[in-house]
Amino acid sequence: MKCVICKFGELQSGQTNVTHERDTHVVVITDVLADICDSCGEYYLSSEVARAVFDLAERSLASGREYSVLKFAA
Repeated sequence: MKCVICKFGELQSGQTNVTHERDTHVVVITDVLADICDSCGEYYLSSEVARAVFDLAERSLASGREYSVLKFAA
């Protein structure tokens, strides 16, 4: 499948880091399963993975930590 951003690269299965920022809070989630463009590096998450990443980030933000680095567990 072609990348919709750069129109050149092919998507490959892999892992990436996802960063969420809200106000002064930053959450970095590592090792997230994604399809990644081999040209520009843009990543695409499945709806299931996106929901899991969002829920993980929300729980971290609710804890009040200003900065968190979490590992994604598939």
